[in-house]
Amino acid sequence: MQSNTPPTSSDSPRRPLTTLHGLGAQTADKLARLGLHTVQDLLFHLPTRYEDRTRFIALGSLQAGQRALVTGRLVACDQVQGRRRTLVCRIEDGTGHLWLRWFHFSAHLQRRLAPGCQLIAFGEVRSGPGGLELVHPDHELVPPGTTPTPQERLTPVYPITEGVSQQRLRTWVDAALESALQTASLPDPIGDHPLARAMSLAEALRCLHHPTTTRRADLEQARQRLALEELCAHHLGMLQARRARRTQRAPVLSPAVNLRRQFLDRVHLHPTGAQRRAMEEISADLARPQPMHRLLQGDVGSGKTLVAALAALQVVSNRHQVAVMAPTELLAEQHHQTFAAWLGPLGFRVELLTGSQSRACRQQTYADTASGAIDLLVGTHALVQDPVEFAALGLTVVDEQHRFGVRQRLRLTEKGTSAGLPHQLVLTATPIPRTLAMSWYADLDLSVIDELPPGRQPVTTRVLSNARRDQVVGRVAEALRAGRQAYWVCTLIEASETLTAQAAETTAEDLKACIPEARIGLLHGRLDERNKQQVMAAFKAGDLQLLVATTVIEVGVDVPNASLMVIENPERLGLAQLHQLRGRVGRGAAQSHCLLLYHPPLSALGKARLQVIRDHQDGFLIAEEDLRLRGPGELLGDRQTGLAQLRVADLQGDRELLPTARDLAAQLVEHRPAAVHCLIDRWLGGRTELVHA
Repeated sequence: MQSNTPPTSSDSPRRPLTTLHGLGAQTADKLARLGLHTVQDLLFHLPTRYEDRTRFIALGSLQAGQRALVTGRLVACDQVQGRRRTLVCRIEDGTGHLWLRWFHFSAHLQRRLAPGCQLIAFGEVRSGPGGLELVHPDHELVPPGTTPTPQERLTPVYPITEGVSQQRLRTWVDAALESALQTASLPDPIGDHPLARAMSLAEALRCLHHPTTTRRADLEQARQRLALEELCAHHLGMLQARRARRTQRAPVLSPAVNLRRQFLDRVHLHPTGAQRRAMEEISADLARPQPMHRLLQGDVGSGKTLVAALAALQVVSNRHQVAVMAPTELLAEQHHQTFAAWLGPLGFRVELLTGSQSRACRQQTYADTASGAIDLLVGTHALVQDPVEFAALGLTVVDEQHRFGVRQRLRLTEKGTSAGLPHQLVLTATPIPRTLAMSWYADLDLSVIDELPPGRQPVTTRVLSNARRDQVVGRVAEALRAGRQAYWVCTLIEASETLTAQAAETTAEDLKACIPEARIGLLHGRLDERNKQQVMAAFKAGDLQLLVATTVIEVGVDVPNASLMVIENPERLGLAQLHQLRGRVGRGAAQSHCLLLYHPPLSALGKARLQVIRDHQDGFLIAEEDLRLRGPGELLGDRQTGLAQLRVADLQGDRELLPTARDLAAQLVEHRPAAVHCLIDRWLGGRTELVHA
């Protein structure tokens, strides 16, 4: 929802940054990389940490690794010629001495640092060739005849970008803050709320930008004051998105009751009560003239794909098309095989579109999709590329939604026609705690599959030290001899596809030497798509007994005969990811096992996390623990969504504020529309369109 914004006055916090003294157009362009465009943006660009420059540390008591403010008399300053030219100075204070070192310096700096002057310097103390030193310290000269004094308050450290120094940014923040406080031009839209009365917005901003040593305890109160605003703004954005969709049109797709019954009889599947409930909710949405925007969440193996297939059946039976977007080509291929096997016999055409296909193949798919000859198109992000046009797109299904950028999901919905926007179904196998889902996905209707299909066996999980690796290999060999299949998952600390591939290759060779009779396959991200598909097809067919893989198998792999999984270095993965991996076994009637092979020593946090995955099968409970132990990033995919990158609020630490923020948002919508615009503009700014994804 856009509003008519009035012209900005000379003291308005919404005025451009270039109105600040000394901040020109080139610097404004650099600050734009941080999302800073107005004076208001600068006011809410908060420090990530603080430095204590309120007291001097005697030079004789300094220790390496310490960040310290020091003062002393400069006794020597010379250039040292080694592999690189260095400026080295020595200061003394009567208790000891300290070296100051510059690798990049000007002649002007060297002239200023004349022996005999008094210096104040701040930086991290390191061990150097001649003793302790500061490298490129913040420094200032003490005017002759004056006594050096430390700062009266803590020094904020801000997120910065290339070409903008901390000192310059502090100067502009100070100017913006003083201007806003003196003119009282900064609106305080929730100032009358009980939680906000204890500290005004102006007091909170002053406290966070200019904290004093006596008010350290107030920092958290000030942060929460702004966190309440931000959470409220996010919820308002969600409410606006929901309201906006009520004014939009979508194709009305009537239920295909007889075709659904025919489909279920043909595939010999019997939906659980939770699946049936989700099916009815989705079917009712598709029959309405407003676009559906529904999140379907369910634990691994709960049957989300069947529900999505029945939704697709309702759409294609009404002569509209379906687009299914998966995060990897491996998962897209699996979905293509499943949907083709299920819908193909009913007369519907299902095709696959990925970036690795030949140009001629893709061109033919583009043409057939645009003509309406293809009923359901499965693909990766290739679906959102410009050449893809649909004749009558009625439904988009986004699997593992947190793996896609918001703009990718937006572009997929934009593939709709003049008849209206497509309905949207978002799938996730990452159970999201209810409190979090209600706040973070408030614009989506929520369907939950909270029961597993009958016959699914719980997976027993054991945590073992790498010292017992030989026993684990023996356990794998025993399972293979019994006719079962197994996974061996390799991970590394480094987020490197190359290194994890090498680790998987090395492990595969070791296992071949230990179990020479076993048929072992290898799967990792550096294989081309054809090889990946061949390996997976061989494993599914039983031609391969043991699959050594990276976390590329986390989603979409369904081999009922696989009953054993070994995960190396599980301490390096999140609980949600471990739970997803474990969900690759336990899909058949046999008892299944997951062995977590950790490398000691384990931290206290590592032990607590592995104990959670060992003791619990419930994905929702695991998600709650993951949220408590790690924070919301993994659950929400905040590195991609953009919107989940909160500036102040912490979805875990501020969970108690979420109900208050929701109630406050509802009150503002009802009674104070001007406050709604103010909060959305302040906290979401130009990102409001991302709320609609």
